[in-house]
Amino acid sequence: MLAHRFETKDLPKARQLDAWRAWYDTIFDVAPKSPSNDDFIATNWTWTVPGVTLSRVVSPPNSVSRTKSMIRHNSVDHWVITLSKKSVSDVTMRNASFEVAPMTPFILSFGEEIGIRQRQDDDRLQLLLPRDSFQTIAPVVDAARGMAFDCSEGRMLADYILLLERNLPTLDDDAASRLSKAVGAMLLACLAPTGERQLAASHQIRLTLMERVRQSVRRNLRSPSLGLAKLCRDAATSRSQLYRLLEDEGGVAHYIQRQRLSESFSILCDARSNLPIAEVADMLCFSDPSSFSRAFKREFGISPTDVRAATYAGLPPAPQPKSPVGADTRTFIDCLRSS
Repeated sequence: MLAHRFETKDLPKARQLDAWRAWYDTIFDVAPKSPSNDDFIATNWTWTVPGVTLSRVVSPPNSVSRTKSMIRHNSVDHWVITLSKKSVSDVTMRNASFEVAPMTPFILSFGEEIGIRQRQDDDRLQLLLPRDSFQTIAPVVDAARGMAFDCSEGRMLADYILLLERNLPTLDDDAASRLSKAVGAMLLACLAPTGERQLAASHQIRLTLMERVRQSVRRNLRSPSLGLAKLCRDAATSRSQLYRLLEDEGGVAHYIQRQRLSESFSILCDARSNLPIAEVADMLCFSDPSSFSRAFKREFGISPTDVRAATYAGLPPAPQPKSPVGADTRTFIDCLRSS
């Protein structure tokens, strides 16, 4: 895998915008929203594996355009799937324009004139797919150009792109070599869903749903309302599907409890924390300190009191908690290896 970072923050202010424009030379023309004498501090990370490039851009508000002249001078013909995390995107293409809300993916092609304006400071992801690597799904991707995917399949695609951002930088060579096939299957399942296509992308879909569940649980560890109904809403999935997803974890309640126990372990291992153990138990929604201590010892083989004592003594209390992810779905690599 090839990884690269380009940033302007260490350049003199007068050179930052020109350097950013040069970085995208013949691909995009960049125009800042603010006057050109302002700072233009921006960073672009790219990760490239065979057939797929993921780009992350953090920048001030700006507009980018790809003109006929640029297409003539640089005929690179990729699709670009953009996901803006923060900013509304104003998009123009083929004499049409549309608006895209944050966290909604949209697809454009470098083979035609396009323009994108970000209304505010932004953190955006762009999945770049060369046509030569995705010829078999070209009709489906082309048909999806120029529209905002604000549907359930679009939300699944957005979560999948975020999952790529999290895992792509650490993929080994074997997993990276399988990525284009996995991405193609997921695109078909999201852009033109059929039962057969969703089955082909079942591992990617499962991993994406698992990430939704993980994030929901992490956000709500201290909320008494965290349970089956909330996870179904946050993960946009049915009760039966959630039961199947967490079956290897011993069920929904057991999964939530393990995450809360893992959080309690981290708190008790923090020498800066002086929270009483009973308060830690209450904060993480255990019914009483005794049931918390019993569950903690079953999970880690050591009591909360002993962990706290070892921490204050500067000693390692115990092995770190087991991963709360299922045995068959630990990381994105599992998805790629089973594609």
